[in-house]
Amino acid sequence: MPPLTPGRVLTTWTARPAVLAGVAVLAGGYLAGVRRARVVGLAWSARRTVAFLAGVVLLALIGASVVAVYDDTLFWARALQGVVLLVVAPMLLAAGAPLTLARDTLPPGAVGRLGRIRRSGVARAVGSPGIATIALIAPPFLLYLTGLYPLELRSGVVSGLVSLGLLAAGLLYVVSRLQIDPVPRETNHGLTLGIAIAEVVADGVLGLVLWMGPLLAVGHYAAVDRTWGPDLRDDQAIGAGVWWIGGDLAGLPFLGAIAVRFAAADAREARRVDAELDAAEEAAAAARVRAVDGGDGEPGEGGGGDGADGGRPRLWWEDDPRFADRFRRR
Repeated sequence: MPPLTPGRVLTTWTARPAVLAGVAVLAGGYLAGVRRARVVGLAWSARRTVAFLAGVVLLALIGASVVAVYDDTLFWARALQGVVLLVVAPMLLAAGAPLTLARDTLPPGAVGRLGRIRRSGVARAVGSPGIATIALIAPPFLLYLTGLYPLELRSGVVSGLVSLGLLAAGLLYVVSRLQIDPVPRETNHGLTLGIAIAEVVADGVLGLVLWMGPLLAVGHYAAVDRTWGPDLRDDQAIGAGVWWIGGDLAGLPFLGAIAVRFAAADAREARRVDAELDAAEEAAAAARVRAVDGGDGEPGEGGGGDGADGGRPRLWWEDDPRFADRFRRR
């Protein structure tokens, strides 16, 4: 493989049929859904379309650009592919709300089948916070610590399966946690925010393992006989930084989105509680008015009051069944 120079970054490309077919299906299917939505009069956000297509473009770049050309030569190039597949592309694809688009534009029969799958016990289990978190954290460790990585370098089939697995794991996590699309079970955004912050630690552990641990796939990289660029140790250290720093930086927009949705959900809950309290106070006030209007006689004489209160106006929480026991006179 010729040396990687700045000039080659923009001029070196490769055509991988599986990659081209995959991105064509993703982009074509999504755009067909958007077109169908417009036909039926459904307003569809342009930002969602841009986000989804940006994710597709990223998949195309890591599968056909200079990154793909050198992914068997440089450790950091394949690490960059892994970060995009597991973290970056899933966030952009999920931001496009493809499941919502499918629900709104597919035929009723297909929508019904998707709904049954979403409500199934398997989907609820897989979409739980614990399983989804494992799906995000475990794949890189399995890839590098089980001997799978050298096999991925030797076999194009295994490489493709690993790429699909990383993308699927990232989508499972992001879709189930971001909850833009309908999900099998809803999770409190505060819990998701806490889990996402904790995952930063996992990125750091992976980075340290790759940086300070033994060299991986030494036989493969020695056979490549690369005489330019970083040596094997520095190459793996750069890859460790890509996973560690790149993964954390790529996750910042996700953390921001979760924080915004958490704040919005908290504000909605506060408005709901305020509305309930206001309704309870209004109901109590109306009850007092009815009691006064229906009474006959002076207060304290069996009309508008009772012996215990002596005609004292009752506060709203004294009539609210949720609080009356706490403030009952003794």
